[in-house]
Amino acid sequence: MSSQIDHLLNETRRFAPSADFAAQAVADRTLYERAAADREGFWADQARELHWHTPFTQVLDWSNPPFAEWFADGELNVAYNCLDRHVEAGNGDRIALRWEGEPGDQRNVTYAQLTDEVKRLANVLTELGVERGDRVALYLPMIPEAIASMLAVARIGAVHSVVFGGFSADSLRARIDDAGAKLVITADGGWRKGKVSPLKPAVDLALADRNGSGEQETVEHVLVVKRGGNEVDWSEGRDLWWHDVVPKASADHEAEAFPAETPLFILYTSGTTGKPKGILHTSGGYLTQAAFTNRVVHDVHPETDVYWCTADIGWITGHTYVTYGPLANGATQLLYEGTPDTPHPGRWWELIEKHGVTIFYTAPTAIRSFMKIGRDVPQKFDLSSLRLLGSVGEPINPEAWIWYREIIGADKTPIVDTWWQTETGAIMISALPGVTETKPGSAQVPIPGVSIAVVDEQGEPVGNGSGGLLVITEPWPSMLRGIWGDPDRYRETYWEKFADKGYYFAGDGARLDDDGDVWLLGRVDDVMNVSGHRLSTAEIESALVGHEGVAEAAVVGASDETTGQAVVAFVIIKSRYLKEHPVEGLGDELRTWVGQQIGPIARPRDVYIVGELPKTRSGKIMRRLLRDVAEGREVGDTTTLADTAVMSVISAQVR
Repeated sequence: MSSQIDHLLNETRRFAPSADFAAQAVADRTLYERAAADREGFWADQARELHWHTPFTQVLDWSNPPFAEWFADGELNVAYNCLDRHVEAGNGDRIALRWEGEPGDQRNVTYAQLTDEVKRLANVLTELGVERGDRVALYLPMIPEAIASMLAVARIGAVHSVVFGGFSADSLRARIDDAGAKLVITADGGWRKGKVSPLKPAVDLALADRNGSGEQETVEHVLVVKRGGNEVDWSEGRDLWWHDVVPKASADHEAEAFPAETPLFILYTSGTTGKPKGILHTSGGYLTQAAFTNRVVHDVHPETDVYWCTADIGWITGHTYVTYGPLANGATQLLYEGTPDTPHPGRWWELIEKHGVTIFYTAPTAIRSFMKIGRDVPQKFDLSSLRLLGSVGEPINPEAWIWYREIIGADKTPIVDTWWQTETGAIMISALPGVTETKPGSAQVPIPGVSIAVVDEQGEPVGNGSGGLLVITEPWPSMLRGIWGDPDRYRETYWEKFADKGYYFAGDGARLDDDGDVWLLGRVDDVMNVSGHRLSTAEIESALVGHEGVAEAAVVGASDETTGQAVVAFVIIKSRYLKEHPVEGLGDELRTWVGQQIGPIARPRDVYIVGELPKTRSGKIMRRLLRDVAEGREVGDTTTLADTAVMSVISAQVR
């Protein structure tokens, strides 16, 4: 494997933590020593930072791999840990959410107010028949009600499935169906790029009887937040306005204790087969690692910091580092509804200045977009409140890292470049600020208590200076507990490759430098990383083939300086379709079509209409060769193709 992963980067710049930062840092070197001496004992200590209604006596049960149980005989309530305990400790007046909408409207929500709202909503959910173990789908903009909804579902022992508000009705329905959701919480619409993006109409469409396939059967009610003010249809008896029922509900609600392995949420991530995978996370272990990593990696001081993670709650980063981690730690955070460039390209920097943000956690895609606009935009704003910067979602290239530190961090803030996944639940590899000497572009080292290795195809360590496959060698508290309803797929996807070693295979390539620090090299399968979002080529290909004119499609991720990877599609058009329709404009039509079917994030940057696709004799499409063309490289070895002339024809077309 190491021969296939090229090492083109040689980065020698180093940044040691300042004495001032190190003196106040939450983390110190002893964390590594404690974790190395007794890994399970270390995680037990972190878990005890939470409130347990029934303390655990057992730390890890790994008797039935790959199904782990952490703190299994302990009982806790996740929402109580994020809310009530802070109020009871006398911090009810502390602001939990400093919220700003895209149009500029603002709300400050204290811990006491958020607790009150969550208790009322928990009572509403119970009245609507939602019970422990039931699934609730959330399809919401970035408003305080979104956070309250996640916590209220967790509070009553139900399971939430948050669907990104940019996904289409089809994507929403697939996720509602797979989880068997009983209730949907949505909004009329949310603000995005200067206008209201409707959400309730997509829910109506997702639940409707389409093509005679029958109405969605499990959803009994739809609870709707009034946010956009857009016109919506109403289904009497099914639909309820949030403002009609939540404020009237009782604010008395006892947080019941649930076993640590109680399911907390399902979050769907793209699978290579095109069918989304429902990643299942449970309560005690997940909250332990979420809170610990947020505290030590983001260096959160709840009394003084204003923390801002820019992720949407539709993605794992929004679950762990917007909702659960910061609130478990009693932090004050900024929550922003809109896009970074509306109403002007300096919107994020304006928010940092206005709210005095001290910790800022965002994606390399965003950083690269700002680089493209130019440094004069952020330099118009006072960013001196910032003391820590973080990066998440994909590897950050050294140039972007340096720009981020110099222009946004005034050449002094530490940067934590974090590696983790939907499946890992929380940060796995990162510098610890105040401890680690950082290297631009390197994710650095596993966090204390996490064991990783870079191995070859046989599972043998490649050693320093070499590249290979990134694996996790020991169970960790926030690990996924399976794929919803599909234990076989869980085993096959993550554990089969190194079953004899018991390693979890992340699907990412990595290399170790001469110091043993980790550098991520991206996905080794056909999942693309666009703007920090993992998109399956298979899902986009099936959307393209869903168009009446498309016979076949192959999609690859081509490197893009703004989004990390861009979607590039090669499609074969049905000949009878070409007889009746002009080929001009068809590429744009297909781009729009994919946006409608899956969501704008998946819309191809380029669509090439071709006569044939490069296939092996067994019919497998050689996407590697298409990637060469899409990235303007010399096409690689074509000897395994059924027709070796195909690539020269495609190359000529693209040029």
